[in-house]
Amino acid sequence: MCLYRKLSNLLSKLVFLNSLVILLVILLAGLSLKNYACYLVNSEQIVGQNLVTNLNEFLWKVSAIVFLIAGLFHYVSVKKIVGPIKHLSAATRAIKEGKSPSKVQIKTSGELEELIRNFNAMSETLFSIQEQREEMLRDIAHELRTPLTNINGYLEALQSEVIEGNPELFGSLLEESRRITRIVELITELHSWTNGNYFLDKQFDSVAIDKVLSEALTTFHLKLEARFTDINFQIEQESLLGNKDGLMQVFTNILQNILDYNIGSELAIIGKTENDSYIISFTHTGQFIDPEKKELIFERFYRVEESRSTKSDGAGLGLAIAKSIITAHNGRIGIHTDGTSHTFWVKLPLYHVQK
Repeated sequence: MCLYRKLSNLLSKLVFLNSLVILLVILLAGLSLKNYACYLVNSEQIVGQNLVTNLNEFLWKVSAIVFLIAGLFHYVSVKKIVGPIKHLSAATRAIKEGKSPSKVQIKTSGELEELIRNFNAMSETLFSIQEQREEMLRDIAHELRTPLTNINGYLEALQSEVIEGNPELFGSLLEESRRITRIVELITELHSWTNGNYFLDKQFDSVAIDKVLSEALTTFHLKLEARFTDINFQIEQESLLGNKDGLMQVFTNILQNILDYNIGSELAIIGKTENDSYIISFTHTGQFIDPEKKELIFERFYRVEESRSTKSDGAGLGLAIAKSIITAHNGRIGIHTDGTSHTFWVKLPLYHVQK
């Protein structure tokens, strides 16, 4: 039994099993023939040609019996080994037909155990990706439905001469068209930072993270001055391995979110080095966020209130894009909140470029 457990891979198991069957056949046939020969000579006093004839007949009978026993043993053992493969085959067919197979739960060991574990993980990943794809399609359809409905309504009214065209109307149609364009561009940006696509067209270099953050704050300087009476910036110098445009996009999205939903007059932005990470925090007072649902704000198209739909140009994608970019940098992003006092935080690893 101990020897069998040590033979952990499938090939070794099959070789061991076949060798065991052959050894069993030889032992059973040899011992039986020996004992029968001794019996014929000592008890029955049979010798010469009669002994050979009896031994030949006995050998055929023993061989047939041993073959049946060994074959049955071999069948049961191989069935036990091949059984999990049949379950995997059935689950694979289910995936091929577009179904979500149940988790394969069979007790085994060695390579088969690893194969089943990897298959279950792959099946769960495929199902999760399919759910995300369907959810994203529903979200995109929902986001595009409103502007397209508005455009269709105006165009039908113009075609039926119910209303007449004027600069104000055409400006409204243009704004709806631009909104659709923004949504499509944001979806494209989100896709470019998802599932490793950034490795194809995003260059990672040594970046002075404090300068990138300062540039983002400079871009929003006038808007921040208009919304906040007390602004506190504390930014330590540091450099890390990253994509400058991507990090700029993260800070831009966070600052825009703060401006869109701020209800206070104070803003604190702190960037500092802690151990092997650089942490940036944005603290302000904003609209209510349920602390138990705070992580949902980083999901695609999620909004705390549906009323934000008409206010946000980002269609609920800004923070989702920020999360994808930070994840691509092997970092983390999140929010601490008690409901109205929010602190967005970004944690980036300090990977430096080797010179």
